[in-house]
Amino acid sequence: MKNNTSVLSPFIALCTVGFFARMSYAMARTPLLPLFALSLGAGPEAIGFVVGASTITGIFFKLPAGTLSDIYGRYRMLFLSVLVFAFTPFIYYLVTSYWQLVSLRFFHGLATSIYGPVAMATIADIAGEKKGERLSTFSSITIIGNLIGAPLGGYILKYLAGNGSNSVHHFHSAYLVCGIIGLISLGFTVKLTNSGRPETIQIKNSLSEVWRKFFKGIREVVSDYRIIITSNMEGIQNLSVGALEAFLPIYAVTVAKLNPFLAGILWGAQVVTTILAKPVMGRISDRYGRKPIIFSGMWICAVSLACIPLTQNFYFLILLAAVFGVGEAFVTSSSAAMVADFCKEQNYGAAMGTFGSIFDIGHASGPILAGFLLSRLSYQYSFVIIALLLIVSSFIFALKVPEKTHGIKQEV
Repeated sequence: MKNNTSVLSPFIALCTVGFFARMSYAMARTPLLPLFALSLGAGPEAIGFVVGASTITGIFFKLPAGTLSDIYGRYRMLFLSVLVFAFTPFIYYLVTSYWQLVSLRFFHGLATSIYGPVAMATIADIAGEKKGERLSTFSSITIIGNLIGAPLGGYILKYLAGNGSNSVHHFHSAYLVCGIIGLISLGFTVKLTNSGRPETIQIKNSLSEVWRKFFKGIREVVSDYRIIITSNMEGIQNLSVGALEAFLPIYAVTVAKLNPFLAGILWGAQVVTTILAKPVMGRISDRYGRKPIIFSGMWICAVSLACIPLTQNFYFLILLAAVFGVGEAFVTSSSAAMVADFCKEQNYGAAMGTFGSIFDIGHASGPILAGFLLSRLSYQYSFVIIALLLIVSSFIFALKVPEKTHGIKQEV
């Protein structure tokens, strides 16, 4: 068991960096991004693609980033990711066309592609038997950045537009604010990396040895079906998150006739319940098991998602968004910790990279799938189809993945 005092300072530092980085990134994404794409003339399928573009980057880069952190150390990779968080938002000021926006979103996705798996692997390194609690607490604190970022972006658009409609210049101004917040995260990262703490791993090898370790770590992780199926639960759940993230603002503004600020508040309601529930559910999963929590969370997300198109009332929409957030907390509080339970400690980076890549496949597919469905079907039928995917995957998980005996060190 690791000493809790010794891990407190780097854990708090990681949470602080994550808070500001995710605030900047969330503000750049919801509701700014889909509304920016709409202002550039994009239709439903194009909006789904641009929202999913940055997540597609993660599909290809999270696994290599996590594995490289196993070889070269966590803090170097963290610093690289925060550089992208800090400076990319300023480039949005140059965007005047849809395809420029798509290209920039692919690049911006490098930030979370590197940061996500490396930060989780770092916490898994120092969390001991409290992986569920520590990973969930970290996630909740970074999600607070999402909670602030989404409504803040909507408020800035509403303030700049007044009683009129938003212009491209209004979106440029909002992204400048995103960049300033990103620079704050960079400042805390510099302090963390200069604090004199040793890297988790310090290795100097030949190129051939690096490649050998790289592919060995990947092979050991991806050959474990328990890791793949458990990661798929997060991926499928995040398919529904991606769909809601892209089209809840559009539904709120165009169907429910709400303003952009209230559209951001809807997403904030989902984020609040996720923040509050995740640490509690992570602690419960550490003590009593992760499998029932993941299974229940998939159902909660499915039912609430399917019900959203049944109402245009702001308060009912808030309630449904909040219930969806509870379901998300159930799944995400336990899935990453369960993957770590199944993994060898020296491969935490590769495991979190695999987990993150599958996470991003789902997150990227959600807006794209929802955009495809909405171009042909109503919101009601489109959201029901996505909800059914969650239900089917929950039964596959229940039948195929055994619950690891809690409290017993995983043999390696």
